[in-house]
Amino acid sequence: MKEKIGITACSDPMKPEFQSNMDRLCAILSDVGYEPVISNCIYPKIYPKAYGLHGTGSERAAELMKLYTDPEITAIFDISGGDMSNELLPYLDFEVIRNSEKKFYGYSDLTTILNAIYAKTGKETVLYQIRNLLYRHGEVQRRDFINTLQRNGNNLYDLDYHFIQGTTMEGVMIGGNIRCFLKLAGTEYMPDLHDKILLLEALNTGIPQLITFLSQLKQLHAFDLVNGILLGTFTRMEKEQVQPDAVTLVREFAGPELPIAKTAYIGHDSDSKGAVIGRYYCI
Repeated sequence: MKEKIGITACSDPMKPEFQSNMDRLCAILSDVGYEPVISNCIYPKIYPKAYGLHGTGSERAAELMKLYTDPEITAIFDISGGDMSNELLPYLDFEVIRNSEKKFYGYSDLTTILNAIYAKTGKETVLYQIRNLLYRHGEVQRRDFINTLQRNGNNLYDLDYHFIQGTTMEGVMIGGNIRCFLKLAGTEYMPDLHDKILLLEALNTGIPQLITFLSQLKQLHAFDLVNGILLGTFTRMEKEQVQPDAVTLVREFAGPELPIAKTAYIGHDSDSKGAVIGRYYCI
């Protein structure tokens, strides 16, 4: 009997044309020993209550909680991204999540749910996009996926990095997509920043947006509270080779004393690995 895993979309709906990729993803998962259980909130629905999308926040949250309460499902993977995942937060049953052994995986806008789960329950979540199994680095991704989820290895979470300033940092990892992480500021779902490693990455962020986000982090006293910063990829800025670049801006806002490291393996690229939110890291 194959192990069941849940597939959902808590942020924006997937475009209908994604269906062919969904079929391929399910076939890949089946080949490596899994039976995908697909949420009813993946693709757009046409009725006013759901705003023409794929369900209200409460409906999408209910679909996620169905996956959590299904005793046969061992892990939950979100395939979406975009803007809307924080709409679910008031409707999640964090007590059920706290008592579950299942990990929740997602990236980008799912940063909000990943960090909220850690903040409310202390449970680990994973910044990772399972759609990476489909794309250019799919063969390596599948190998790392199997090693980590089936063989108790660590390949999916084994990050190469180098230090920008400082030589070491340690603490519980929080953060993810910088824009989406800051949606939690001022809410009960924001993790405590004290003594943490703050992971930051971005997709379409440019210089003005990054300055805005870093200003907000500074006004939250993040750079005084955390033990260090791990930078992932800043896709648009790195592609356009803008100046000042993301590293320069982060150093300016964080100051010269805070340890900062950089990895090319956390972000929106298809070779991205997983970062475990809520896990203690020594870097």
